[in-house]
Amino acid sequence: MMLEVRDLERRYARRDVHALRGVSFDVEAGQRFGIVGESGSGKSTLVRLLAALDKPTAGTVSFQGRRIDNLPERRLGFLRSELQIVFQDPMGSLDPRMRVLDIVSEPLGRREPGRVAELLAAVGLPADAAGRYPHQFSGGQRQRISIARALAPNPSVLIADEPVSALDVSVRGQILDLLASLVEQFALTLVFVSHDLGVVRHVCDRVAVLRRGEIVELGDVAQVYDAPQHEYTRELLAAAPNLRAELARLSGGDDG
Repeated sequence: MMLEVRDLERRYARRDVHALRGVSFDVEAGQRFGIVGESGSGKSTLVRLLAALDKPTAGTVSFQGRRIDNLPERRLGFLRSELQIVFQDPMGSLDPRMRVLDIVSEPLGRREPGRVAELLAAVGLPADAAGRYPHQFSGGQRQRISIARALAPNPSVLIADEPVSALDVSVRGQILDLLASLVEQFALTLVFVSHDLGVVRHVCDRVAVLRRGEIVELGDVAQVYDAPQHEYTRELLAAAPNLRAELARLSGGDDG
């Protein structure tokens, strides 16, 4: 099992917030696992715990059979290369003072122009992009750079935290298709986090529905979409735009 989460709790005493309550699930190797919920559902807290960027109040998180929730940072080096995150806002996660070559090389600890060229090609960017700065690219292109950087250390798990919510609809489909193809190409396990069930359906094969810190529904994507068991899931489905219909309506993005 790639990730095992058991009875996870996270309380923030200063703010009197109970962000996660008894969350449990497994993510198998090679799976495309979606975590969906509205703002305030606990998604961001859960991502931080999966990546060992925060400690739970109770419960455990294991990566490839090894507990990570109780390890100090100095013993998490193996996880930092094996698990990478693509964030929502590429402009906010890319250093504007660094060229793309250095941004993508950063997780490697050294410049590797050849490796960077391979990764840029994999995400659909030209080799000469390596010499440019983030502000010289569109939003979709910047997200491609973020994905290339995440792939640099050859991770086994990619967490995509709302990776298309800041992008135009016409570009979203391109980035989602790219992620799906990279998961296959690099044999990745994908944890895809979103507030939009329509987007999750586009990429994932299993989904957990998170509401107020609790998982209210967990199952295969087709099962959850065709026969939702919880009222909250039904509400999310009713509110989710049809991504494919939107893409068909539009003429397509200019750059992706």
